[in-house]
Amino acid sequence: MSDKPNKPQKLKARLPRGLADRGPAEIAATRHMVEAIRAVFERYGFEPVETPAIEYTDALGKFLPDQDRPNEGVFSFQDDDEQWLSLRYDLTAPLARYVAENFQHLALPYRSYRFGYVYRNEKPGPGRFRQFMQFDADTVGAPTMAADAEMCMLAADTMEALGIPRGSYVVKVNNRKVLDGVMDAVQIPAEKHLTTMRAIDKLDRLGIDGVRMLLGKGRKDESGDFTKGAELNDSQIESIVAAITGKSVAAGEVSAGDLELAEIAALVKSAGYEDRVRVDKTVVRGLEYYTGPVYEVELLIETKDDKGRPVRFGSVGGGGRYDGLVSRFMGQPVPATGFSIGVSRLQAALALLGKLGENAAPGPVVVTIFDRDRVGDYQKMIAALRAANIRAELYLGNPKNMGN
Repeated sequence: MSDKPNKPQKLKARLPRGLADRGPAEIAATRHMVEAIRAVFERYGFEPVETPAIEYTDALGKFLPDQDRPNEGVFSFQDDDEQWLSLRYDLTAPLARYVAENFQHLALPYRSYRFGYVYRNEKPGPGRFRQFMQFDADTVGAPTMAADAEMCMLAADTMEALGIPRGSYVVKVNNRKVLDGVMDAVQIPAEKHLTTMRAIDKLDRLGIDGVRMLLGKGRKDESGDFTKGAELNDSQIESIVAAITGKSVAAGEVSAGDLELAEIAALVKSAGYEDRVRVDKTVVRGLEYYTGPVYEVELLIETKDDKGRPVRFGSVGGGGRYDGLVSRFMGQPVPATGFSIGVSRLQAALALLGKLGENAAPGPVVVTIFDRDRVGDYQKMIAALRAANIRAELYLGNPKNMGN
């Protein structure tokens, strides 16, 4: 038996799954994007507001896509008085809480923007992270379709401010009321509406066959994980597929949703945006709280991944009308609509497309120490450079390593 003491175990440095470290170039690119987005949002009259990354769990509600159980999909914990808290999973639910809490002091319509990281406790994958940045604009207190049309135009202007040329993106708009009408017409039970919408929301990722599976019994992905479907019958599935692919129109009068879409289309056309914003019945958005128009920004440019395979980025932002979200706190109707850009996802797309450029500031002027007795003089030199707004650094390492 050895008398040697056990060697202490070295701690392994490891990054948690679904998270990423970021270096100077990526951070500079994000800053560049955020400033470009901010300039457009402020030009539209939106003003900044910040809400914390942590909210009471019940204030966030049960709205995550892909999840049907309370608190599933969010990072939650209890504080010392046994209240459940969660990291925010988007920037809209916290805004609804903020508006309700400060309603008496806000001038309506209340127009605000905010950006920051959001957190999803879900399975990571290519382009899917557990922490990512969003940038949102919202109008609270405006029931008219003009507010929704403006969101679509804001989305278009933002894409172009980020260097995406006209014709390389499209803002697609639909209305949840249209799909609600179809689901009612083919007698899909109310408890299956959300699962049905979430299945349709995966159309761009899974294709129509994948959506059919999720409308039926369910689907197994490449990793072997099984997602339970809405369990609709064959007739209901085909009616939904026909509705979202535009191959049929529900019989009867024009729905309220179609009338709202027509109004948005007319407003967009009058402002000269008809070539950038179009009605698309496949857009539903996966979040439960949308109640009317929904919109999505899709990049139409194809590129290749690191293995040379063609990649189309699809949706990089979206939003919609959520007239019931603030009302949960208020007990009175409060109309609201908003648009969100997935900054992290869009940044990845822009990097692959070569649209980000070199946004990092040029490297600093490096002052080397040749005489250790004159460090004070070198510091004075550095101070003069910095005072002239020139990035400057005194090299404090071993002079032999300066070449590296």
